[in-house]
Amino acid sequence: MTHSAAACYSIADLRTLARRRLPRAVFDFFDGGAEDERTLAGNGRAFERWQFAPRVLVDVADASSACSLLGAPAGMPAAIAPTGAAGFGWRGADLALARAAARMGLPYTLSSSATAAIETIAEQAPGRLWFQAYVLRNRDFFWQLVDRAREAGYEALVITVDLPVGGKRERDFRNHFSIPFRFTSRNVLDFASRPRWALDMLLRGLPAMENLRGLETAATSAGAIASSVGRSYDPAFDWARLAEVRERWPRKLIVKGVSRADDATRLAAMGVDAIVVSNHGGRQLDGAVPSLQALPEVLQGVAGRCPVLVDGGIRRGADIAKALALGAHGVLLGRATLFGAVAAGDAGAQRALDILHDELLRTMRLCGAPGVAQLSADLLRPAP
Repeated sequence: MTHSAAACYSIADLRTLARRRLPRAVFDFFDGGAEDERTLAGNGRAFERWQFAPRVLVDVADASSACSLLGAPAGMPAAIAPTGAAGFGWRGADLALARAAARMGLPYTLSSSATAAIETIAEQAPGRLWFQAYVLRNRDFFWQLVDRAREAGYEALVITVDLPVGGKRERDFRNHFSIPFRFTSRNVLDFASRPRWALDMLLRGLPAMENLRGLETAATSAGAIASSVGRSYDPAFDWARLAEVRERWPRKLIVKGVSRADDATRLAAMGVDAIVVSNHGGRQLDGAVPSLQALPEVLQGVAGRCPVLVDGGIRRGADIAKALALGAHGVLLGRATLFGAVAAGDAGAQRALDILHDELLRTMRLCGAPGVAQLSADLLRPAP
């Protein structure tokens, strides 16, 4: 039985370690998707539709995954995706992910619903930092968040556009799971089944979504802050308000949650600095097209005017290679690194990145690609 991150050899191993450590309801919150979870599963299956046709007799002795990602050096063409509420799985998970990203020279995206403050991450995990913001009904509060990120030196603002309302996550309903926690006979037994996790929460209290303190005047406790989040999303957010964000934010602007060519065309014309093809990891609209499948359409809409990244379903370094071969400029890593962080904190976050980096380099060498620029479409064939 695997008990430590060092004994994990795949992202699947880290997922298993996280499942063993966390109460079922908490694990399912991170692991689950919306409704029948077809999009969640489809994100992974989309990679299986492609097979490699490797080049041979290529010198790959000095193969490297180093690249430029959005104008700055990166250890590989990847960034850590925003994963809100990670601290409910492992206290300090946000910092663990940010530190691991900094060590590998990757951007780390702090979620607005993280359990670490914008300023704390900047002070304790200096590196390439992006800040992800949901657009809120409280516009003054939204702009306060944006200003805090600018003042703390974050290089990019990531606007999530695929969440006008929350998804229907039925695992959470069945587990009686919510944030803040509501204790029922079922979930009390579930929490008690993981005594180390439960003891930490009892002794040290529920982590707070630090960036959202003050979102509602009365929300001061961790639980009250968390409960205010879902009802604070702005379903009226539209192109005009995004244009206002573009005008007011002076650095790189990334728009996450795109799957259509016409939206991509309009975003590129607006002057966004990058687009992320994403369906929120299958957590919002079940039945949405898998991200990898949507990638070619978005690339066509952008027509080379800005970089396009993709997330969803990435569990292997080979998946990163396939995304790049299909035209992505990079990937965002969500659950893959989150499983490491909630399984084993700093060690787990680092192990997840090391696994993916090693697998990517191995895939590159086996495919005859000494650099990421050589990961091209001619390396892929449709699976029968």
